[in-house]
Parts: sequence; structure tokens; C-alpha cells
Amino acid sequence: MLTVGLTIGARLALWAGPAASSMLFGLKPLDPPTMALSALLLAIAAASQVLAGVRGIRQDPMSALRGD
Repeated sequence: MLTVGLTIGARLALWAGPAASSMLFGLKPLDPPTMALSALLLAIAAASQVLAGVRGIRQDPMSALRGD
């Protein structure tokens, strides 16, 4: 889901950037701080998915099904 969202969001940002810059004062189409912040959010989302996956792999399936 992260990859699909990233792909769609990046394409929309590249498409809508020039249109938004013509309507808003001082906005650049590919603003570097905004792109850096989105890369940081991507890294945080990926790390949270990896950590949740590792925790799920380490858990015993029978104890998860019992709800203990």
C-alpha cells in the first residue's frame, strides 16, 4: 500500500506542482524542503511497516489465535 500511495502521490505532485505555483505566491513546483519532508515521512512509514512485520513473524501463531 505504501508503494502504491507513493507512486500516485508523486505523480500527482509532479502534475499539480506547476498549476499550484501559478495560483499561490512564492510556491515553487518542486520545493526542495517539501520533497525532503515527504522523503522523511516515507522512511518513517517504511520503518513502521518493517517493525510491525518483524513483530508479527516472531509471534507464535497459536498464541495469536487464542488471544493470549
